[in-house]
Amino acid sequence: MKRLLIAACVVIAFTACNRSKSDTIEQKAEASGVSATGAPTVPAADAPKVKFEKEIFDFGQITQGEKVHYEFKFKNEGKTPLIITNASATCGCTVPEYPDGPVKPGEEGVIKVVFNSEGKMGMQDKVVTLISNANPDIPKLHLVGEVKARP
Repeated sequence: MKRLLIAACVVIAFTACNRSKSDTIEQKAEASGVSATGAPTVPAADAPKVKFEKEIFDFGQITQGEKVHYEFKFKNEGKTPLIITNASATCGCTVPEYPDGPVKPGEEGVIKVVFNSEGKMGMQDKVVTLISNANPDIPKLHLVGEVKARP
């Protein structure tokens, strides 16, 4: 019984230590103006707002092995610079590129995406997710179409 009590105390102590460390990290991030994702935080009313010309690109039908290149064009309609800190796709066959510097209010930018259809067949929906300081969050971008077998 005594051992059980000691073990419970140790678990509580470790949990309390870990909690205070995570609180400190979150507080430091907030104080420095950076979110947990690494994107700078901005009050919602002043945050960048992203407007894409198109959020879904339908590449139609292609033959297996072809590459699809597309540029998703957008505009920062917010009051502060847009900072994109990461872009990821649903698989390694899709590679996104995003602006490495801030996109000022009123300026335009592009997210370049390349989809390699090698080894793919049938209907495809490749999703690109962006992490930024925009509010609301940037919507997911989609490359959709059909990959046909080689003749």
